[in-house]
Amino acid sequence: MAGRVLGKTLATVSLSVALASVTLKSLGCCSISTCRYSLLRNSFLSCGFHLCSNTMSGSNGTKENSHNKARTSPYPGSKVHRSQVPNEKVGWLVEWQDYNPVEYTAVSVLAGPRWADPQISESNFSPKFNEKDGHIERKSQNGLYEVENGRPRNPAGRTGLVGRGLLGRWGPNHAADPIITRWKRDRSGNKITHPVSGKNILQFVAIKRKDCGEWAIPGGMVDPGEKISATLKREFVEEALNSLQKSSAEKRELEKQLHKLFSQEHLVIYKGYVDDPRNTDNAWMETEAVNYHDETGEIMENLTLEAGDDAGKVKWMDISDKLKLYASHSQFIKLVTEKRDAHWSENPETDCQEL
Repeated sequence: MAGRVLGKTLATVSLSVALASVTLKSLGCCSISTCRYSLLRNSFLSCGFHLCSNTMSGSNGTKENSHNKARTSPYPGSKVHRSQVPNEKVGWLVEWQDYNPVEYTAVSVLAGPRWADPQISESNFSPKFNEKDGHIERKSQNGLYEVENGRPRNPAGRTGLVGRGLLGRWGPNHAADPIITRWKRDRSGNKITHPVSGKNILQFVAIKRKDCGEWAIPGGMVDPGEKISATLKREFVEEALNSLQKSSAEKRELEKQLHKLFSQEHLVIYKGYVDDPRNTDNAWMETEAVNYHDETGEIMENLTLEAGDDAGKVKWMDISDKLKLYASHSQFIKLVTEKRDAHWSENPETDCQEL
């Protein structure tokens, strides 16, 4: 029992420390020494990032705040309803003997496509969790996660559902989200400043997802053995430029025009666990969100946005706190505005306060 409790504690601390590190790097408003106590005291609420509030536990093992989208019902693409998980029972450190989650893995996953694992019960399936398993990355961006009864356990806590749902991999399912931005400009080419905040307005390329109808950052799953940088570029050209329907010559031209954008200095906005409605107790989404900025607007000026693959629509969208985006994408976008010193809110919050 002592070993199990220690394992749970290490898993929680590992995820919390990793998210703390990412958050501190993302905040440009103050020094780490100023923010450290404030972040720990407030469970990272000052940074505005939803995931931060999922992971900080009190001394009694209860969550101060809990992941929400990973507990929503019905489960996406189904009529399956999760077992209800109250906020105080999300954390694995909280004993809950009567916890009875619903088992669900989508038929599309059980059919055995190349992007999905077999069932844990299959005799020829021996996944190497918490490490690189051949070409499949089973390590989490947030450190070690626990494996119980052969199944990996969601490091952010209970979701009310076991199995994999729509996710192909047991444990972390790695994605990449390219955030392509430019400054909003008037007809004369001058940057447009927000009248209240006095900061320049950023725009980003947004897609409308076919599966749920929500606006989102383009992105998708990292293929086995694929580098994150390749995934970021591939997903953008497939979803925002409809490259899958282009001729070989058109694809080469796209590649030529985008090379400058994707080869320049970029900002890694976030790496780690994502509060996603597809998450289960045994499978969860993790992502690397990267900002590629077209400072002059000249690179993207000659490219026509065209929705493709999983995207129903695509457009340039003004960035502000009024955005309503899929999963945790609004938080990623907010972090971009902090990095670029761009407009976010008419009532900016103080990210760090003097103690």
